[in-house]
Amino acid sequence: MKRKVLRLLGILILAYSVLLIPEQDIAREELITLSPQREPFAWNQDAFWLHLQEQYAEARHLDCEQLRPSLTALMAKLDTRLKALEREPLTPTAEELSTAEHSIFECAPLVGACSDWLGAYIERTASARRLVKTQSRRWDMNDPLARRTLYRLLYGSRAALEEVLLQMPTDLVPTLIAASDEPSATPWASIFGVKIHSGDILVSRGGAPTSALIARGSDFPGNFSHVALVHVDSKTHLASILESHIERGVTISTLEEYLKDTKLRVMVLRLRSDLPQLLADPMLPHRAASLAFEDASRRHIPYDFEMDYREHSKLFCSEVASAPYQELGITLWMSTISTPGLQSWLGAFGVRHFVTQEPSDLEYDPQLAIVAEWRDPLTLFKDHLDNAIIDVMLERAEEGEDLSYAWYALPAARVLKAFSIALNLFGGVGPIPEGMTATAALRNTEFTSKHETIKRGLEARAAAYASERGYTPPYWELVRLARAARDSL
Repeated sequence: MKRKVLRLLGILILAYSVLLIPEQDIAREELITLSPQREPFAWNQDAFWLHLQEQYAEARHLDCEQLRPSLTALMAKLDTRLKALEREPLTPTAEELSTAEHSIFECAPLVGACSDWLGAYIERTASARRLVKTQSRRWDMNDPLARRTLYRLLYGSRAALEEVLLQMPTDLVPTLIAASDEPSATPWASIFGVKIHSGDILVSRGGAPTSALIARGSDFPGNFSHVALVHVDSKTHLASILESHIERGVTISTLEEYLKDTKLRVMVLRLRSDLPQLLADPMLPHRAASLAFEDASRRHIPYDFEMDYREHSKLFCSEVASAPYQELGITLWMSTISTPGLQSWLGAFGVRHFVTQEPSDLEYDPQLAIVAEWRDPLTLFKDHLDNAIIDVMLERAEEGEDLSYAWYALPAARVLKAFSIALNLFGGVGPIPEGMTATAALRNTEFTSKHETIKRGLEARAAAYASERGYTPPYWELVRLARAARDSL
């Protein structure tokens, strides 16, 4: 009996030891060669941000009547600069673009101190976004300077507006900000009073730490982490949402099911009606959505952790939209992930392609019009907290820190992975997603735990900051506070 127990114990120890053998990771040096080296975007305007913050700190002690002369003058200057964007085609280096960007930021501190001007500021930021999108139609998007100019104005105007919104009582913050109703000949359905057409692209932001990593993990850090494609039945006008989930692969959901998942924000994008392809075939977006719908209906499509936009046996979320459009001759915006640290971390989760398509970058595609954007006023600050945490975590990635995991849990994770594979064979969903390795699952657990730990420290620091100064910390202060929370671990 004793010998049998010892033999069994020996077998278990041997099995545990074998299951402890780590997977062979791709070295950082190998990952770096998989994409061209580019210069990731950086604002490099810390002095300007601090100047704006000082202006707001002073303005909040004045009432709207006292601020009226300054706001009237600033808004008039912004109007003049926006009109300059309408008059004639501009190159990405045109002074009119940089002065318009400066005016958008310049107005923000005073609007943040006077809610009476919020509606006017929202209208002007929306107008700026529409005008620069129109200008960008003539630009060469392979030119890095053109991409940077477009990003500065589109992302910058949103950032400026959200800094204002975060200083407002939540009941004053509008949920919907409509940009334009781009004409479309395709079938449509309604969501919160906005028409969405077959072929529209929905970009959204989830609430998980990995959602923040996807949103920020690009040469152009953004606010969105997920893409879905709308299909509207031409007879019933029922909308179906096609999307690829890490856990389940590609799914077809109702609009109600789509909205049940945590979404901190949603934006509707639509192909411009004046594109040559749509002038020749106005129903092209519906045909693309139908191709995706038929493909998802006839086969199980796993999630593509490698993010290979060219191979479609598996699909990641952006690829659900880009693949059918590519088949019909429209190539959507390409993304680059250039920094070694970010490549290494994403590589640890299974990503192998760093010239790919990411959700946030679709907003900058000149082929797409921004139709509407919804924000949840109650969770807008959470979005900013998560972004700041990811930004400071990625600082460590660039310093050479690797994504760690609990090595001793690897045997148990591999058993769970085997169980998950068995469930996948019968159409089920296991504890470790299809296509994700046991090691990547453990890294995700460790990453999430570290993010949540930093977040607790950041929330405490942000609350103390607001209590001391009387206002919500702006994003650059959140980054500074997140860095302190990270360093205190």
